[in-house]
Amino acid sequence: MSTTLPTLQKEYRERVIPALKEKFNYANVNQIPVIEKVVINSCVGKEADRKAAVEDVIAEIAKITGQQPVPTRAKKSVSNFRLREGDAIGAKVTLRGRTMWEFLERFIRTAMPRIRDFRGVSPKSFDGRGNYGIGINDQSIFPEIELDKIKRQIGFDIIITTSAKTDDEARELLRLVGVPFRKSGGEQAA
Repeated sequence: MSTTLPTLQKEYRERVIPALKEKFNYANVNQIPVIEKVVINSCVGKEADRKAAVEDVIAEIAKITGQQPVPTRAKKSVSNFRLREGDAIGAKVTLRGRTMWEFLERFIRTAMPRIRDFRGVSPKSFDGRGNYGIGINDQSIFPEIELDKIKRQIGFDIIITTSAKTDDEARELLRLVGVPFRKSGGEQAA
């Protein structure tokens, strides 16, 4: 395994930490927010062939993240959806450390610009505790996915968990890392 840091993590240490410390006047280096983990979650919903759909979701997320996802299971039986308790209904993967930074770099710098009519992500998708969620409709924005081999369109959620105490601190952290937030008028923020 290589000892060099991913480019985004190096930028975080060299550029983002001093900028956050200056803006929010942190007394201690440990108060500076950091991205702790990234969770990618997908659910197949009411697919006719749910078992094959879950296998496709697992394969696609594994290609995108470089890490094997775990299937998520139904907690309750729902007869209208022909769903039994314990059936696989989706997949999720949690990224930390080096794989998290490498995924974020690919997502921010390569995949986001490939989204059709992209004007930035919503600055309002925070949960009140400094965590940010992004919904992706199509996996084809990632360069790891071969367009010829796509069997079905897969949407998923990307949750970025930070150690920030407020949404403003988390928003500034993500903005400095490179997440392009949409301005109120619809144009893209710097």
